[in-house]
Amino acid sequence: MRGETDHAVNQQIISVWVRDPRIRKNDFWHAFIDYEISLHTDSVCFTKKISSVRRRYSEFVWLRQRLQANSLLMAQLPELPPKNPFFSLNNAQQITQRMKGLQKFLEQVLQNPLLLSDSCLHLFLQSQLSVSKIQACAAGRTHYSVAQAVHSCGLRRFHSAEDLQKDLSMSCDSDSDSSECRDPEPRIKDLAMNKAESAPSLDLMGARQVETLSCSSGSP
Repeated sequence: MRGETDHAVNQQIISVWVRDPRIRKNDFWHAFIDYEISLHTDSVCFTKKISSVRRRYSEFVWLRQRLQANSLLMAQLPELPPKNPFFSLNNAQQITQRMKGLQKFLEQVLQNPLLLSDSCLHLFLQSQLSVSKIQACAAGRTHYSVAQAVHSCGLRRFHSAEDLQKDLSMSCDSDSDSSECRDPEPRIKDLAMNKAESAPSLDLMGARQVETLSCSSGSP
């Protein structure tokens, strides 16, 4: 029976993309990069079928640690791109390599039925809660449930897949911290090409009407 359930889950589509790196400034001296995680799925494992949140590298590190601990070593987790002590916010190649590594990590995680049952994974992918609030929510120490945390994200409607893709390509226009659109450093402007290279094919949705989530931005 367990084998039949796992097979059914594996037949469902779960597509994930890590893209659109943006520089965020904590203060005058400190900055970091976060990435958009977009999820399109028809899997019954997910409350939302289309979602978009932003996460930084340190949050991915936390997620892997939590998944490993919660699975009681029953699952062999994929590796994250290694932490680079010489990582530079001005190096477009390093940022692209890290972004691709993060996407590969999530793709492999989402292929494991055991990990798909972890509440921390769902809150990481489909809410903008901080890691401390994710832990509290998953442990039942919040006044809201996991499903309520996921549903709390705002919803915007698009008339077609083309409208969605156009919105994604122009999303930097309203964000003063967008590295590819606002930062004066020429090397950071190169990230615009990275965004184009990582744009998803929307064959999952076809020509039917689609919805996408846009969570209100919070402190990563």
